[in-house]
Amino acid sequence: MARIYNFSAGPAVLPVEALEAARDEMLDYNGSGMSVMEMSHRGKVYAAIHEEAKQNIRDLMGLTDDYEVIFVQGGASLQFAMIPMNFLGEGKVADYVDSGNWGAQAIKQARLIGQVNIVADCNKDIPTRMPREGECKWTPGAAYAHITSNETISGAQWKTLPKTEAPLVADMSSDILSRPFDIKDFAMVYAGAQKNLGTAGMALVVIRKDFAETGSKALPTMLKYSTFIEKDSLYNTPPCFSIYMLMQTTRWLKKFGLENIYKQNVEKAAKLYAAIDASAFYRGTAVKEFRSDMNVTFRLPTEELEATFCAEAKKVGLEGLKGHRSVGGIRASIYNAFPPAGVDALVAFMADFERKFG
Repeated sequence: MARIYNFSAGPAVLPVEALEAARDEMLDYNGSGMSVMEMSHRGKVYAAIHEEAKQNIRDLMGLTDDYEVIFVQGGASLQFAMIPMNFLGEGKVADYVDSGNWGAQAIKQARLIGQVNIVADCNKDIPTRMPREGECKWTPGAAYAHITSNETISGAQWKTLPKTEAPLVADMSSDILSRPFDIKDFAMVYAGAQKNLGTAGMALVVIRKDFAETGSKALPTMLKYSTFIEKDSLYNTPPCFSIYMLMQTTRWLKKFGLENIYKQNVEKAAKLYAAIDASAFYRGTAVKEFRSDMNVTFRLPTEELEATFCAEAKKVGLEGLKGHRSVGGIRASIYNAFPPAGVDALVAFMADFERKFG
């Protein structure tokens, strides 16, 4: 059976090379006589996978020794709570940008723990966007500042990442390793694995050691970043297969090159936005200067046409185009592993659909 073009927002498309490696090694990884899913996380065979996964991240992000790479179960949603639990102590305030659904989710969890200051709120703005330069009103002495680099649902992305006096924390779940950035501007970045890194089941966390050391000591063991750092993400059984797939995906990305993937991502998105802008039938939903390279969101004249669009697209192997249930519309998620040929196929389909229904 031929593979479809998978526009799903996550779990999302994976590199074919990584999938083929997993297929070939499913029953016998590296001559061990067993699958990665069966082997001990304390054994030497798995240890090599664990170390390569971490090293690949270090290489791709250019990490210095003052940063740690850890793997935490629970996805990005658990991070929404772990961050304030560790760093938002009594008498402290944390800055948050409310830029969309995921920024709001992070804020909701943080408010259960401590005091939150909303430094910019563009959550409800239509067209969707990120804060403009000078819009954020950062709090002097904040415990940390939190942003969402790309809002998966709204299709808005920070194009210039901010610099802050407070330790800067970023949820990069939907655009991690899609473009170069300077990790030195951040105390911590985190990302659910199921979009650009591999399969669902964990979050990648890159955290500066001195920031981690300020975390609360009065927390259960599995909720402290210090536990994951001290035990090398091996305090309990880690999500071994998810880490293995991250290793395979980042191995592929290292071969492709981060600058090359960034160039390809920009080109893919530009081609799709050009098709939207050239038509009166399709309407982009994000302000042009903040349009995401990862999640292209647009509307058709009616919801009925949007339903027909998704149904007809599925017939020709274009799947996962239905917008998030909270906003509707169309969403084409074109992460790192999404092939340029799939964008070409969608653009051609859009033109044909407009001729038939426009």
